Amino acid sequence: MKLGILGGGQLGRMLLQAAANYDATTYVLENDAQCPAAHLCHHFTLGNIQDFDAVYNFGKGLDAITIEIEAVNVDALEKLESEGVKVYPTPSAIRTIKNKILQKQFYKDNEIPSSSFVITQHQSDLLSHLSLFPAVHKMAEGGYDGKGVQILNTEKDIELGFNVPSVLEQKIKIATEIALIVGMNAKGETIIYPPAEMIFDPIYNLLDYQLSPAKLEEKVLWKAQAIARKVVQGLRSPGLFAIELFIDTTGDVWVNETAPRVHNSGHHTIEANYSSQYDMLLRILLDYPLGNPDAILPSAIVNIIGSEGCSGEVYYEGLTEVLKMDNVFVHIYGKKQTKPGRKMGHVTIISKDYQDLTHKANKIKHTLKAITK
Repeated sequence: MKLGILGGGQLGRMLLQAAANYDATTYVLENDAQCPAAHLCHHFTLGNIQDFDAVYNFGKGLDAITIEIEAVNVDALEKLESEGVKVYPTPSAIRTIKNKILQKQFYKDNEIPSSSFVITQHQSDLLSHLSLFPAVHKMAEGGYDGKGVQILNTEKDIELGFNVPSVLEQKIKIATEIALIVGMNAKGETIIYPPAEMIFDPIYNLLDYQLSPAKLEEKVLWKAQAIARKVVQGLRSPGLFAIELFIDTTGDVWVNETAPRVHNSGHHTIEANYSSQYDMLLRILLDYPLGNPDAILPSAIVNIIGSEGCSGEVYYEGLTEVLKMDNVFVHIYGKKQTKPGRKMGHVTIISKDYQDLTHKANKIKHTLKAITK
């Protein structure tokens, strides 16, 4: 099968590493010939994944296409789909999810629990919706990794809001934040991975570290799984989806956002689960039986983030020390340049003991740093 990936970042890189186990000829479209995935695919095309002609010409000779980022030209994917190319997730699902206004409307229309919201076109609109405060303002398009998201606690924070089409969401009193990865094949059969609990860096609003399986009350887990399945079934699209959920202080579960692709919250599945999220997506694309999403052992992930004050050619301080640790797996994404807050890699830890996971995660976080010499 000729399999195309739109985007050549670290998610594409890890998908290609898993694709080496299958009989697939891989193609990548990206506008940077030095991107993390470039040297791992069979065929690399230099081009803009947001350009209609670039995406259409890239895809028209392929059997199947998937994405590693939502910011792609959906019109080109719709044309390719109409001409018989398998596009997973479907263009309609990507179109719904990539725009946060459409995504929130989807939750409302499908009776999926999500925080109260209003749509704003201009920053000045916020003055009319102070009753929703404290709130979170999210740009409809263009935001990623904590960018394009602003917390507005009081009227004084309005000047931090966005002057473009955006969603204003009422803030939820979060007790726990989890992610559930759901896979669905063309027959509508679904699998769901054990939940991952996410602990965030308050400065960058990026994942600091995570634990999986998250320790949840059984009834809360069942509720979260039912909601996550409802999201994917509502999108009516084969593929792999990461559903980010909030559990509030009363035990209610709310959908925060959905990603229509492999996701940072599933990196641990490479070592910690029988079938990784990347293997699972390939099985769906290649029309093979779904894999086993169960955990082999509990795990933690630590992101390797570009250190504050460091911009330029990357050097990994503390790498040797971390590689000496037992049951620790280092993934470097191959990005030559670091900058503050940039995702440069991740480390997975596996252990039967959650205390051991947390201890090692904190040790790695303070030992391994992406810096410049």
